[in-house]
Amino acid sequence: MNKLVKKYLLLFAASALPLLYSCNVQAAQKATSIDPSIYKELPFQMPQVVQPSFPDYEVNILDFDAKNDGMTINTKAINDAIKKVNAQGGGTVIIPAGIWISGPIELLSNVNLHTEKNALVVFTEDFNAYPIIKTSFEGIETRRCQSPISARNAENIAITGDGAFEGSGDAWRMVKKDKLTESQWKDLVKSGGVLSADKKIWYPSTKSLKGALACEDFNNPKGINTDADWESIRDWLRPVMVSLVKCKKVLLQGVTFKNSPSWCLHPLSCENITIDHVNVFNPWYSQNGDALDMESCKNALIINNIFDAGDDAICLKSGKDEDGRKRGEPCENVIVRNNIVLHGHGGFVVGSEMSGGVKNIFVSDCTFLGTDVGLRFKSARGRGGVVEGIYINNINMLNIPNEPLLFDLFYGGKAPDELTEEDKIDKEEKTPLVTEATPVFKNIHISNIYCKNAGRAMFFNGLPEMKIQNVTIKNVVITGAKEGAVVSQADGVTMDNIKIASPKGNSLIIKNTKNIKVDGFVYKEVDEKEKTVFFK
Repeated sequence: MNKLVKKYLLLFAASALPLLYSCNVQAAQKATSIDPSIYKELPFQMPQVVQPSFPDYEVNILDFDAKNDGMTINTKAINDAIKKVNAQGGGTVIIPAGIWISGPIELLSNVNLHTEKNALVVFTEDFNAYPIIKTSFEGIETRRCQSPISARNAENIAITGDGAFEGSGDAWRMVKKDKLTESQWKDLVKSGGVLSADKKIWYPSTKSLKGALACEDFNNPKGINTDADWESIRDWLRPVMVSLVKCKKVLLQGVTFKNSPSWCLHPLSCENITIDHVNVFNPWYSQNGDALDMESCKNALIINNIFDAGDDAICLKSGKDEDGRKRGEPCENVIVRNNIVLHGHGGFVVGSEMSGGVKNIFVSDCTFLGTDVGLRFKSARGRGGVVEGIYINNINMLNIPNEPLLFDLFYGGKAPDELTEEDKIDKEEKTPLVTEATPVFKNIHISNIYCKNAGRAMFFNGLPEMKIQNVTIKNVVITGAKEGAVVSQADGVTMDNIKIASPKGNSLIIKNTKNIKVDGFVYKEVDEKEKTVFFK
């Protein structure tokens, strides 16, 4: 190479480096840029959510002997790359295009796990690859298998890019017969596994069935104490897919998470967390297949996402019963905007584990397409906790088979006025005293709700000892509803400009209520003899 050519090449390289660096910086800034307008018109004060930032240092998992042959287990390679970047003070771990099989990935501080286009991480179906650890699930301190992706006490972390993570959840989950067609059920049974005694639930193994039989209340087993006991039900201890515990400055952006063993995204006791342009896809039949359960988190953004869940889609929690009250960490300062939910038990949900409280929540500009319930508030006696300062505006819904708006404080049971005569004979219902275990729902404001096709338009089902308090609902249009609205055990509900098209007309049934204001007219007190009124 002559000196002149060499000189020009060096000059070109020198001039190109700043350009390339500038492009990289701009790309990084674009990836984490959040439109500040989302904070406009907030009805409460909250600080802007702090975004993570990373040094201009990166490694590729190929440099750690990762292989994208669809067979090699790359757990060590991926985690070694993360450790390397963490030890260097931070940067980005690149997962390039290809199929990468892996066991649990542990994210460390100052690391951005970045997936390129056409990168697919598939988590192994080998249960033994996931150690049994102490953790929290459904608001209770317990043990589960380690999550496919986890971080604990980490700061300044991210999972970004255009790639996808497959949780292999079908290997873990039990399946109810009534969730499948007859041919699907027959194929599943032929594939192996074991059936429940009534042959209505399929389990992937005898260990899984044993774990289910040890559960009296939801999914946390009782009477399992020793390490050997826990090992004997390992297959039942299906983990959440992404577990983030006590982390700060967290970003999930652009990536797709699919087919989680249990809940998909579970930030717990995190601060400054952003979930932006993320896709979550779980089979509609997936038991406990929640898309997002944000628990006891502070200062959070849930924006521009698409969720398709087997259970609740966007759910806010804060621990269960005594465990949740002892933790005492509310879920607070959360903005939920511009999200689409394709399926789920609820589009936006609070509870049922809300014992630490939920407050300062703003939900706006979301679309729910075929969720079982639209806006769902649920709890039960024994939870305790206060849910307050919830503001919901501009929600569009289509084909909601149950209620577009539901408050149910008898989650998992029946309210006194729902009991049949047989129920009343079997169980004498007494109103308990108000204690720290009494859940409170108050100061909730809902406006500009539009729904086409629904079951019952609205249902308020409060507690006799602690009625649902101070709820305002205005500018609501629900067409194609099978029934009108019902408000029971509430005090201080104001409804303005409500339009319900149903066979029973634009009607509202109220009972066991106080201070219900409908289009300016106040119904001071209505007892158990229900009263039907009509919206203007």
